[in-house]
Amino acid sequence: MDLLVLGGTQWLGRTLSAEAVARGHRVTCLARGEAGGVAEGAALVRADRSEPGAYAEVAGRSWDAMIDVTRQPGYARRAAADLAGSVGHATFISSCNVYAAQDEPGADERAALLAPLDADESTPETYGEAKSAIEQAYREAFDGRFLAVRPGLIAGPGDASGRSGYWVARAAQAARDGGPVLVPDVLDDAAQAVHVDDLVRFVVDAVERRATGEFNVVGDRGTFGDWLAAATAVAGYDGEVVAASPEWLAEQGVAEWSGPESLPLWIRDPEWRAFQDRSNAAAKRAGLTVRPLEQLLRQTLEWERAQGLDRERRAGLSAARERELLAQLRG
Repeated sequence: MDLLVLGGTQWLGRTLSAEAVARGHRVTCLARGEAGGVAEGAALVRADRSEPGAYAEVAGRSWDAMIDVTRQPGYARRAAADLAGSVGHATFISSCNVYAAQDEPGADERAALLAPLDADESTPETYGEAKSAIEQAYREAFDGRFLAVRPGLIAGPGDASGRSGYWVARAAQAARDGGPVLVPDVLDDAAQAVHVDDLVRFVVDAVERRATGEFNVVGDRGTFGDWLAAATAVAGYDGEVVAASPEWLAEQGVAEWSGPESLPLWIRDPEWRAFQDRSNAAAKRAGLTVRPLEQLLRQTLEWERAQGLDRERRAGLSAARERELLAQLRG
């Protein structure tokens, strides 16, 4: 195929491009090129998607398929208008954030969506509405030629956010230096992630088949307790684990889900209790294969070790803050 990737210089887009190149497809990435390089074997067309005429260099060519990873509705609306006539099939990497409700365990693709964002630019607070708007733009422009892929948490080697690697990396530190490890007391809460390579293989397979429709491309359903048990086993840590209540952690200012001085994968808001608990049955029927959690975490730990277990992280507690919190818990 002649494949056009809108983006392709960051983690997911680069991994998608690399998989397509490895299969023998001709891949061109349209991006500013400021976030990093494209995958080896892919070509780069430099363009700023916020500027008029951003797609001029590629609009005159015929493309078998296109993949977009943006979160900005304006980018997608212009791409849909400029490229629908020259692209045979469009895939958008959307998100499970598009759903209007996040509190129904096991919900599938039939769940209601958020209203599309009218604005061309999104904010962190309107991320779900923005992804919904982008789906709408491509669905209308590529009628019968459109695939929406909806991941939740994407995990594995290369996750610069630090979320998916925190617990296995923290367990590896504790196995090396001694514990204890502070965790939120949410062992029965849902936890779910898809390995980036499993996601990418599903996407490229689907593009090759010209698949259409919407799919939750998420990992198998599980709990935070499952995740923690797998992380400690993979890291070889059998020491003390100290659980603190969500209410106490919130009082101490410990952030949820992601970011500095956080405990990743923990979501306190009951309205979001099922964000990590979506059905992947439709995607599995369409060819998704999901590797075991232990394998995902083992591969993630290899990457975490290569990056440095003691580096400053974008998600998780610093060593000093964890010691402070443990000392407070113990009086």
